[in-house]
Amino acid sequence: MPSFDVVSEVDKHEAQNAVDQANRELSTRFDFRGVQAGFELNDLVVTMSAEQEFQLDQMKPMLAGAMVKRGIKVSCLEYSKPEGSGKQTRIKATMRQGIDSDLGRKMVKLVKDSKIKVQVSVQGDTVRVQGKSRDDLQAVMALYRTDESIDMPLAFKNFKD
Repeated sequence: MPSFDVVSEVDKHEAQNAVDQANRELSTRFDFRGVQAGFELNDLVVTMSAEQEFQLDQMKPMLAGAMVKRGIKVSCLEYSKPEGSGKQTRIKATMRQGIDSDLGRKMVKLVKDSKIKVQVSVQGDTVRVQGKSRDDLQAVMALYRTDESIDMPLAFKNFKD
């Protein structure tokens, strides 16, 4: 019986490339000349630092644009409150991974409402989809890709015929 797993994960290499691209864009911006500001990635947590809080608000779209160019959904970012220490102000943007139980239930309900003849089950932080035909599985993949209510980056793994 054909099956595949749906997981939510962020490619660390692409995330690093997005942060590097955002840093390059920051260095070319006229309004950030002479300002100590930057992006730093540690274990899927992007630390944005600048001298003023409004500069951090200007840096968020830079990071978002770089992530979109790299194929990472921006909605997986979760921003913390600004922290100030001395001359620097920081915000941490955490990239969420894994399918939590609420999102898993929403994904199961989405497939059941579409009347595609497959079995969907939540297994920890993955969603397993099983069906009789490969076409049904590909229809589920297309359904997940086009649905706007799923705000996490999804990857399809372990496709078995």
